[in-house]
Amino acid sequence: MAFNRRRTEENIFKVLMIAATATVISTLFVVFIVVLYRGLPALTWAMVTELPRGGYYLGGGGGILNAIVGSLYLALGGTLIALVLALPVALFLQRDYIRNFKLSRAIRLSLDVLWGVPSIVYGVFGFIIMLYLGMRASLLGGIIVLSLLELPIMIRAMDEVIRMVPAELKEISYAMGATRLETVTRVVCRQAFPGIISAMLLAFGRGIGDAASVLFTAGYTDSLPQSLFDPVASLPLAVFFQIGTPFPLVQERAYASAVILLLIVLTLSLVSRFLTNKYNKYIVR
Repeated sequence: MAFNRRRTEENIFKVLMIAATATVISTLFVVFIVVLYRGLPALTWAMVTELPRGGYYLGGGGGILNAIVGSLYLALGGTLIALVLALPVALFLQRDYIRNFKLSRAIRLSLDVLWGVPSIVYGVFGFIIMLYLGMRASLLGGIIVLSLLELPIMIRAMDEVIRMVPAELKEISYAMGATRLETVTRVVCRQAFPGIISAMLLAFGRGIGDAASVLFTAGYTDSLPQSLFDPVASLPLAVFFQIGTPFPLVQERAYASAVILLLIVLTLSLVSRFLTNKYNKYIVR
């Protein structure tokens, strides 16, 4: 009887897992189909290569080159700053450096909470700081806020990857006379390199697709930024502004902009998978 009950419970949970997986995959598939079906007919070469001209959001000519370049500027800048801060923190959370289990657990819990904070909160926080410092909406403001948004994501992802490095490798390194710094840079980081790349691309994908955090801090403009202190456009906001117009032509362009954003994120995922597979052959299991 007990065996039959356990087997029934196992079958029930197996069905639930299959149903959950099918729901996620089908939802993702439907989103892709809708965006591609509505966006591909409106996607033109001019949209990718031209700046918006007068009346673009009323159905005029031009493209969204300003939003594409602006999103890349924002996401690249935010990811680089987050990387500089995230990697040392992720390494510090390891047992080689921090011996206090309660402290490391509290830090990880804080990072998990920050990961779940809505991006609009980061945007409002950055906007308040910018007002206090007398800054206006700019590329620099958007980069800083995106780096704060990406930081907990990158730290936690790198932390989990680094914790998977076999302890025997570090022990061998110490036994051969290497210092903790040499062990971290030449052994740990080398072993965790594919995971570190994946963490960077994960954070980059979150940054390039976020609209709320840059709404107040980066602003929006129809031109390309000439300096860090100029406002900058972004693809998520371009989609938001176009879909909110009453003109069907402009709304179709919003779906085309979403296709471009989708292609960028898909490209990042493929690059991440390629690099992970390429460097996994150097990893000690």
